[in-house]
Amino acid sequence: MTNQISLRDRALAFHALHVPGRPLVLPNAWDTASARVVEDAGAAAVATTSAGLAWALGAADGDRVERERVLGVVADIVGAVGVPVSADVESGYAEDPAGVAATVRAVLAAGAVGVNIEDALYGEGVGPLRDVAAQAERIAAAREAADAEGVPLFVNARIDTFLRGAGDVDVTLERAAAFRAAGADGIFVPGAVDPGTVKLLVDGVDGPLNVMVGPGAPPVAELAALGVARVSAGSGIAQAALALVHRAARELLGAGTYESLEGGLDYGRLNALLGAAR
Repeated sequence: MTNQISLRDRALAFHALHVPGRPLVLPNAWDTASARVVEDAGAAAVATTSAGLAWALGAADGDRVERERVLGVVADIVGAVGVPVSADVESGYAEDPAGVAATVRAVLAAGAVGVNIEDALYGEGVGPLRDVAAQAERIAAAREAADAEGVPLFVNARIDTFLRGAGDVDVTLERAAAFRAAGADGIFVPGAVDPGTVKLLVDGVDGPLNVMVGPGAPPVAELAALGVARVSAGSGIAQAALALVHRAARELLGAGTYESLEGGLDYGRLNALLGAAR
């Protein structure tokens, strides 16, 4: 019971971080080391990137990793940090709503207090997005599963209309309304960074809006002024880290020099950070 109360308290604390105009900023992590580094940098919460986590496991993103492997990493991250953790569970690692509910129960067992559930479909001859009603059923199943456990899990409904070229603002708002009605706490629209579009989404979504940022996106302060409640880096930091690996490896194998390694975190500091008991 003590653990359950603690989980509920962490979930409530995570909810409270979603403030329009003063957004929760999430430099997404993909393993315990990146999560600890992100926390050490000052993050109020840690969110996983499904892509970065899948790549670290040697798999591709897009519902291609087993739920148990992903949530094993999530549990490790929860145990490594002292801030709330949100898990990107892609489309729920399940074919039907009952399976999504099982995923949510596993997320809670891992100690995470938030989930991203996306409406994208993967595979040949499908998609690009799930039917609104079908996705709403999956969101409702997630909500009901968390509520049955007594935990106010933050359900972030990701809508991939912009990311996959499957709709405009009106279509996005229609889906957002359906998913909010089904029990989603927040709406995540990756791919929408134009200030005018973001403002339309902020005004049209009945709930906290999450956007994904990267090179070319407005700075956090500008997004805050538009009323955004959550800003995520998505897979961007993982991509940048892997780009450094590639660049440094090519330099070492080619020119035989090491300039790419300049600016790395101090060995002693990293070792102490990762070795500290939590």
